[in-house]
Amino acid sequence: MTQRAGNVLVLNAGSSSLKYQIVDPTTGEHLVKGLIERIGHDNATITHEYDGEKTHREVAIADHAVALEQMTHVMSETGLALADAGVVAVGHRVVHGGRNFSDPVLVDERVLAEIKRLGTLAPLHNPANATGIEAAQRILPDHAHVAVFDTGFFATLPPAAYTYAIDAALAKEHALRRYGFHGTSHEYVSARVPELLGADPASLKQIVCHLGNGASMSAIDGGRAVETSMGVTPLEGLVMGTRGGDIDPGAVLHLNRVAGLGVDEIDTLLNKGSGILGMAGATDFRDLMERVEAGDETATLAFDVYVHRLVKYIGAYTSVLGGVDVVTFTAGVGENNAAVRAAVCERLAWLGVELDEAANEVRSDDPRVVSTPASKVAVCVVPTNEELAIAQHTVAVID
Repeated sequence: MTQRAGNVLVLNAGSSSLKYQIVDPTTGEHLVKGLIERIGHDNATITHEYDGEKTHREVAIADHAVALEQMTHVMSETGLALADAGVVAVGHRVVHGGRNFSDPVLVDERVLAEIKRLGTLAPLHNPANATGIEAAQRILPDHAHVAVFDTGFFATLPPAAYTYAIDAALAKEHALRRYGFHGTSHEYVSARVPELLGADPASLKQIVCHLGNGASMSAIDGGRAVETSMGVTPLEGLVMGTRGGDIDPGAVLHLNRVAGLGVDEIDTLLNKGSGILGMAGATDFRDLMERVEAGDETATLAFDVYVHRLVKYIGAYTSVLGGVDVVTFTAGVGENNAAVRAAVCERLAWLGVELDEAANEVRSDDPRVVSTPASKVAVCVVPTNEELAIAQHTVAVID
């Protein structure tokens, strides 16, 4: 089928932020991109990029509808009005699709209601995603709006991987199972790796490490996801910026019964006060690395815990896959932090991993191999492009 010509406005609405891009799904180029932060405050900020120029503004933005209005204003004032951008549809990142949504869907009243209902499983994400969709529908009522779900790529997980070992009836009633997140990124990156290596996708056993403020890992066999580290919510798995990942559920009960923390306090602690921030007080991985290099023991321990969890998961996923051909790093930390990649690869020497130290130190926006030709497992860095993936899915739906 021939795709219709036109660009896609890709929106990623957070609780107090809005990321946007206008993307050509055929070429992968973006016309404009921007980030609006501190929505709901008088000192909200807009960072807008068009034609190589950045525009920064501080304005009062009451809600997501006002944020979108401000987006249209800054676009018009910087040289490309939204009406002139050739937008044929709007693609929305939605974090949780639950059991009902594995594929991207055209948003209607039923879909929007279900996205809102799934806010119980993703309280930090889905309500904001729904708010962004409603605001965009008011701004662009004549355009098709498509929801692309972070959980969709992991619909292929086998029952043994997604089933929690708890009371089966209770799990079914409350939709408790492993869903996985960052699926759009894992799908995009794992599809780029075979191109980079000149390999048959059907033959590759891949492990993808999406390491940003949120972090997740996937095991992909022949292009199909068979395991992933996040669970019913994005809390499970790897150490992250403000989330601690795996923790004994008994520790949560202890915090309630002995420490006296309420459910909402524990929720805030696990989502916003744990991970690197909880261990070392750092809100940015770059700050953590500066302290590690300066010999700060607290920061060093946090770094070691972070790497240890990565290595443990790679070992486990290698067993699940029955071997591994390639380990790929992506997202902010994965793409830009050579020290993390080096520390992980050093501990994977038993797998035959051999890192090219010079290649690993190179900063680039291009996909690249950072292992030596002699390495038995390829190590790659592939910048993710979730916006392009969402744009392509959006066009496929409206076609």
